Amino acid sequence: MISKKWNFVVMMAAVFALAGCASTSTTSTGGASSSPASSTAASSAPSTAKPAGGSSVLDEIKSRGKLVVGVKYDTKLFGLKNPAGGEVEGFDVDMAKALAKEILGDEKKIELKEVTSKTRIPMLDNKEIDMIVATMTITEERKKQVEFSDVYFKAGQSLLVKKGSSIKSVADVKKGTKVLAVKGATSVANIKAKVPEATVLEFDNYQDAFSALKAGQGDTLTTDNAILYGMMAQDPNFVVVGEPFTDEPYGIAMKKGETALQTAVNDSLKKLQSSGEYAKIYKKWIGEAPSK
Repeated sequence: MISKKWNFVVMMAAVFALAGCASTSTTSTGGASSSPASSTAASSAPSTAKPAGGSSVLDEIKSRGKLVVGVKYDTKLFGLKNPAGGEVEGFDVDMAKALAKEILGDEKKIELKEVTSKTRIPMLDNKEIDMIVATMTITEERKKQVEFSDVYFKAGQSLLVKKGSSIKSVADVKKGTKVLAVKGATSVANIKAKVPEATVLEFDNYQDAFSALKAGQGDTLTTDNAILYGMMAQDPNFVVVGEPFTDEPYGIAMKKGETALQTAVNDSLKKLQSSGEYAKIYKKWIGEAPSK
């Protein structure tokens, strides 16, 4: 009798243990299930997931007291490392500092990290940076990967050539024309769509592409006109030609789902516009007042 009673106790203990495991499994997966029943069961238990529209990144920024921003180091007028003092300077850099002041109360509460067109989204996804302020065009495809702010700069794709070049506009780019561009930039797909018979050579960054143009490795370099004007300022032997053949609205990018940070950035941009600070930064680097 003792043996049978003991067996019964062991059997019941196993049943309750299995029931407990099943309950735990349902709770842990309920949040990810699309089943209405699972969602109802999950809603009765406390959730550790961040609420919809919430932003742990914004909380982290405020907690650490520092905004980590990805900017370019090779793009004159927007983000270029000054070889003399080692400081990174440009329109995007000043915009990033202005955002730090709006969000944290001090423009010095910022850390700048170098990004390129190729590395910026992976660095954002890996949480190496909080946001990207780096001549990044808003596109429908990129909207699937990141959250964008409102437009903070309007550019258009153009061509840079050596003075005296026979290329005067995109209409002069034909089969056999060597066009230099940068990996990960929208300008690559744009020029291929516009002139599919042209030869497009891609480089890791703008300085490498510009050096290749100066060395005669290509006939023209294409990207946003604002970036090309910076190259022209570096070397007056090169000029921007033709009218822009695309619209390139720049946005500040944040990790997908970080809508609270997105709202904070958009609110900051509105304040910078209304206070006149945006116009001040724009004129400092672009040389004229922003268009209305």
